[in-house]
Amino acid sequence: MEIMNTIPKEYEGNDAYMNIIRRVSVRRYSDKSVSSEQVSAILHAAMSAPTGVNKQPWEFIVVDDPGLLSRLADALPYAKMTAHAPVAIVVCGNKDRFLDGVDDILWEQDLSAASENILLAAHAIGLGGVWTCIYPHEERMAPVRSILNLPDNIVPFNLIPIGHPLADHAPMDKWHPDRVHQNRLI
Repeated sequence: MEIMNTIPKEYEGNDAYMNIIRRVSVRRYSDKSVSSEQVSAILHAAMSAPTGVNKQPWEFIVVDDPGLLSRLADALPYAKMTAHAPVAIVVCGNKDRFLDGVDDILWEQDLSAASENILLAAHAIGLGGVWTCIYPHEERMAPVRSILNLPDNIVPFNLIPIGHPLADHAPMDKWHPDRVHQNRLI
């Protein structure tokens, strides 16, 4: 089904809503560079994400060195497109800002929210990106730690290659009303 057929008509003109609905994962990029101003805008959006107890447990590593991008692509099985991206953002958690006790896993939610903001901001300014998983896979985390010389208190969470999309991508319609439940699942 065409995605526009499932969007409530009263929201079709809402730029923020449509940015969310039309965001796609982009894995192929043109040769056009991404400016430092664009990266700063994306990171500003990332740091505007909600965060438990305002801990802001994130660190962002902007990688634009072609050699490092290639090494990361070689090391990560689902991030091969990174070698052809002009820039990638490695979203990391800083253990020094994790909560203690049972809430110490909230950093994962915080970094997920920041990562989604990265993808939405990139899309909003005409770029594209894709979330590639690093954490909790040690076989992915170890090479990223080594390549980027990360200290022990920094946990590589994901890698998001970003660039100008090589082609237009039609968003998938992921709306499934049968997965919406009122008051109870059953």
